[in-house]
Amino acid sequence: MARSRPSVQPYFWKRHIQRGRGSRKAMGGRAATGGYDPSGIDLDAWEILESQLEDSIPNYDRVNRLMTFGQDKVWRKNVRNHASPGMKVLEVGCGPGSFAEDLVDLDVTCLDPSAEMLKVAKKRVDLARASRGEKPAQYVEAIAESIPLEDDTFDMVFCLFSFRDFQDKKKGLSEIFRVLKPGGRLVICDAGKANWFHGLGGRIWMATVVQWIARYVTKEKNHPWKGLAQTYTQYGTNGYYRAMMKEVGFDDVQGRLLMPFAMASRFRATKPLRD
Repeated sequence: MARSRPSVQPYFWKRHIQRGRGSRKAMGGRAATGGYDPSGIDLDAWEILESQLEDSIPNYDRVNRLMTFGQDKVWRKNVRNHASPGMKVLEVGCGPGSFAEDLVDLDVTCLDPSAEMLKVAKKRVDLARASRGEKPAQYVEAIAESIPLEDDTFDMVFCLFSFRDFQDKKKGLSEIFRVLKPGGRLVICDAGKANWFHGLGGRIWMATVVQWIARYVTKEKNHPWKGLAQTYTQYGTNGYYRAMMKEVGFDDVQGRLLMPFAMASRFRATKPLRD
């Protein structure tokens, strides 16, 4: 049965997080993930993570640009090119609007758990859309694990560097599956981790180069990227998440490292058509 929207529809729909769900939700052992355990983040740790993400807003784009040697722009463009004009699309974890502002000729909904992120995204995205003669986007304050939108709504769902921040990745994928139309597609771009050895290199990179870049940009010793690096440590391998997407019900699941440097991965998956 379709889940209806709230009767009142302001620009921001309020998220609801149930307290008391703070126990860590194991989603696979270390052996199943190539040496990394992508257990769900407990609620208290997740709320700290959300605060750190909000603190990153003033320097979000600059640090990401430097830590990826400018490749984040290439990856975002690659993901955008999956959409066709006129599609109804959802970005889960839109952050400050770095990706959504360049979604052209699309009906866009931006979802994020942070009101501060959405405030920045709304100003940025709607300004870009107005310059192109497009109507404003819609904005939803919610977590990926509980999307307050109807079933079978979107032609495409994007996650740009937000999937690893989900409190419960399997539940988030299930919600994305629900709101996609039959035949709709999910595209994720996030950290790359082929196996434990590749992941070790990524951890060293996050613990050294990224920390130096963040401190240089923010001019702060205790910058938010110290905490954000932990999300990579808990992040599973590409193969683990491909299997998870299939368990949720997705077809045509693909996942590959993005070059150069193999610093990121792109996943693609399709919600099957109904018989």
